[in-house]
Amino acid sequence: LHSLLIKLTMIRSHYSVILPTYNERENLPIIFYMIHKVFTKNALSFEVVIVDDSSPDNTLEVAKKLQVAYTEKMVKIVSRKGKLGLGTAYVAGLKKCTGDRVIIMDADLSHHPKFILQMILQMNTKDYDIVSGTRYRKGGGVAGWDLKRKVTSKGANFLASFLLDPGNASDLTGSFRLYQRDCLEKLLPKVESKGYAFQMEILILAKKEGMTLGEVPITFVDRIYGESKLGTNEIILFIKGVTKLFFTT
Repeated sequence: LHSLLIKLTMIRSHYSVILPTYNERENLPIIFYMIHKVFTKNALSFEVVIVDDSSPDNTLEVAKKLQVAYTEKMVKIVSRKGKLGLGTAYVAGLKKCTGDRVIIMDADLSHHPKFILQMILQMNTKDYDIVSGTRYRKGGGVAGWDLKRKVTSKGANFLASFLLDPGNASDLTGSFRLYQRDCLEKLLPKVESKGYAFQMEILILAKKEGMTLGEVPITFVDRIYGESKLGTNEIILFIKGVTKLFFTT
């Protein structure tokens, strides 16, 4: 444990955690508490940037209460008019970030912040440009999914891996990642895909740019509160994204 802490703190980085939200009123306080606990327990400098797309359940009000309780320096808010999508949420959030490293993760408790330490350790010791959480390597997995959801996810990942050249990336559709800020700034303006295909395209572009990728096995847990945003439209967008990348990269 002592050697782990040394490796975590030997590089004095400031971390920005971007949390896109849409109807996450119940989940936001919990995920914030878990993030806060991980960073403060390990004496790591951080901020959380909440990007809310006019959630009908008033997620924004919860974000504002967190900001009052924890200061505007630690909790930053981007409020957008309308549901504008995940990719542009990252772009908007990045503009508010002050960290030299950026973590993107879901606000619905699917991604446990405990894995952040392993991601940081990988980046510190091996100097990766990106460290991605993966469900598809030994030690990783999913919990709470029915057979249909598992088949859909596995199928999407297999299709993308088969048609494209993702290098050593085993989880192209995952959205729990740690980036060196300069790498993310270089990649985001080039991404054209929408929805879940966004996560796939950013890794394909990273490989094309010669960026290095590390992976940490994670357990993805299905949301407890709220409804999944994976629908038929998202699946169609993903297939379109894979097809476009196949012919253009």
